[in-house]
Amino acid sequence: MRGAILAAARSEFAARGLKGARVQAIAERAGCNKQLLYYYFGSKDGLYRAALESVYADIRAQEQGLELGGLPPADAMAALVGFSFDYLAAHPEFIGLLNHENALGAPHVRASRAVRETNSPLVDLIASTLRRGVADGLFRSGVDPVALYISIAGMAYFFFSNRRTLEAVFARDLSASGAVAGYRRHVVALAMAGLLRCGKGR
Repeated sequence: MRGAILAAARSEFAARGLKGARVQAIAERAGCNKQLLYYYFGSKDGLYRAALESVYADIRAQEQGLELGGLPPADAMAALVGFSFDYLAAHPEFIGLLNHENALGAPHVRASRAVRETNSPLVDLIASTLRRGVADGLFRSGVDPVALYISIAGMAYFFFSNRRTLEAVFARDLSASGAVAGYRRHVVALAMAGLLRCGKGR
C-alpha cells in the first residue's frame, strides 16, 4: 500500500504542486483512507518529500541497471544520454515534481540526505567513465562530471518541460514521434561531440 500511495502522490503533486495537491485526492487515487497515508508519511509535507525522493531513487536505480561501467567509454556516455532523454519522455511526473519544487526554492531536495546519496554514485560513475575515455585518448580532458550531467539533463528536460511553448514559437509539432526521435539523436550527437577529442568522431 505504501507504494500505491507514493505513486498516487507523485501524480497529484506533479500536477498540482505541494500547495495545490489534496490529501483526500491522493488517498482516493491510492484506494486507501487518509489515516493510512498519515500513518506511513506523517503529514502532507512528509508525503511530498517522500514522493520527491522516490522519483530520484527510481531514475538512479534505472541508470545503475545500464551497467555503464562495463561498456566502452563512448558507448557508456551515449547510453547515459539516450537513457536520460527516454526517461523524461516516459515520466512526465518527474518533470512536474521538479518544476514545482524549483518554484518553491528546492527546500525539500536541499534537506534530503536520501536525494544526495542517490546522486553521488552517478557522479562517481560519470567521472570514472570520463577518466577511462581520456586514458584511451578518446575524450578531451578537463570535463567536470557534474557540469556534464547538468548539460545532458538540461537538453532533455528543457525539450519536454517547454515543448508547448516551443511548438507555438517555432510552429513545429514537437510531439510527433519523428520529432521526438530526431531531437533525441541530436541530443546524443551534441553531447558526444562535446566530449570527443578532435578527430575522434564515432
